[in-house]
Amino acid sequence: MNPNNLTKEYTNGEVTIVWQSGKCIHSANCVKNNPDVFRPKEKPWITPDKSTTEKIISTVNKCPSGALTFYMNKK
Repeated sequence: MNPNNLTKEYTNGEVTIVWQSGKCIHSANCVKNNPDVFRPKEKPWITPDKSTTEKIISTVNKCPSGALTFYMNKK
């Protein structure tokens, strides 16, 4: 497993955030737009249960590199 090309998923039960480390350009848009969820100095660094699904989607859509994506969980 290459630590520079990881894919990890984080969910709040309603939406799942997918992070691809190899695509991340460290623009910090996620941290600036939703610091309750995106905390790069903590582990895990993404905690989606600390925000609304709508705000998570809005934040992920602002990722310039495509390192962050999301999908809705089936009910």
